[in-house]
Amino acid sequence: MTDRLSSSRDTTSREWFEDWFNHSLYLKVYQHRDTAEAALCVDTILGITGCGDAHHQSAVLDIACGAGRHALEFARRGLQVSANDLSMFLLGTAEDEARKAELAIRFSGFDMRYIRLDCQFDLIVQLFSSFGYFETDEEDKAVIRNVSKMLLDSGWYVLDLINPVYLKKGFIPNTTRSVESLSITEERSLSDRKVSKKITISDQLGETLSFTESVRLYSKAEISALLESEGMEIIRTAGDYQGSDFEESSSPRMLLFVRKQLSS
Repeated sequence: MTDRLSSSRDTTSREWFEDWFNHSLYLKVYQHRDTAEAALCVDTILGITGCGDAHHQSAVLDIACGAGRHALEFARRGLQVSANDLSMFLLGTAEDEARKAELAIRFSGFDMRYIRLDCQFDLIVQLFSSFGYFETDEEDKAVIRNVSKMLLDSGWYVLDLINPVYLKKGFIPNTTRSVESLSITEERSLSDRKVSKKITISDQLGETLSFTESVRLYSKAEISALLESEGMEIIRTAGDYQGSDFEESSSPRMLLFVRKQLSS
């Protein structure tokens, strides 16, 4: 069973993620991000936060749920799950999967900068590099402010970021791969603040489509300052979805386990 809320966003301008995340080819490009990876990540999150305690049905929000990989896994483990995404295509995919699995998930379609839900959560997750899409740090701060408002005191926020040090050390500007009958070329550019990617998808007839991605890169110090400005503190940092200790030079991810400080 699902219950979708409507988006409150009212804008005539379109941003890169609105086109790309609403295209069916998105799931083909990222099909290697599968349910096994999601299950591993969810196990790590519940193990560290303790939100999977059988004596308390924790409420969890996946703030950028995409096609629902992680939201479905949380629901399978008995949590009370809400799942949000701006992409109507990905949200519809997630709803279909929840319906097939007979999982009760509450869906909503808000832009994360303006999200408003009528409940609070023990746990909010933002996974698979779904933070840092916007032009300004103030917009990112607005996301964190919304998270803080929706968290219960001492609630957990799990934020999954690219480790910029690891990315820069092993940066590969161009790659080409095949997925089924499609050829996918990814051209990357890197600055101190941002990693961008142009994705060109070609079929067997030579027809092509191109999309872009752009993600703000945060150092641990920068993201820590942003979180602290909204009353949250990093408790632990993992370097991968297995929960390994974070090593700045060698960890591919910066998986932050953040806790909302008690109200004074």
